[in-house]
Amino acid sequence: MARADRDPRWVDAILDWRWTWLCARIALTGAYVLGAANKIADFPSAIAEQAHFGLHPPALWAVLTILVEMIGPALIISGRFVWLGTGMLGVFTGLAAIVATPFWSMTGQARFAATNAFFEHIGLIAGFVLAALIAEHDQRQQAARNLDTQRGAAS
Repeated sequence: MARADRDPRWVDAILDWRWTWLCARIALTGAYVLGAANKIADFPSAIAEQAHFGLHPPALWAVLTILVEMIGPALIISGRFVWLGTGMLGVFTGLAAIVATPFWSMTGQARFAATNAFFEHIGLIAGFVLAALIAEHDQRQQAARNLDTQRGAAS
């Protein structure tokens, strides 16, 4: 590989640091954990938020939102069933973007702000896809290493 094609050493050091993957998963899901905590701390406001967006019965939707915002991050951060946690938060984020930021029905400054927020949510969904891809890649590599170890022990 040509020198120009390689990452700088400091980039490799950060990416190879054992805590980078965990820190990235925490950062990716932190807003959801905080959202769940806020909704639990002020459940009447969580219900009012769901009613504001036209979701009925709002208490049920508030509970479902809290569960998704707690379970999804727990799965992603733990590294177990990352595909499920990223899927939960990806679908939730997509639905929330459609319900909360319908830029297509707005005009002026409100449309501008909602369009930005909508596409930021789309970028976040892409982050969940990437997290699932990385977790799957790591899982496949570990399975291959285990197979190689088993073959070596059988020889």
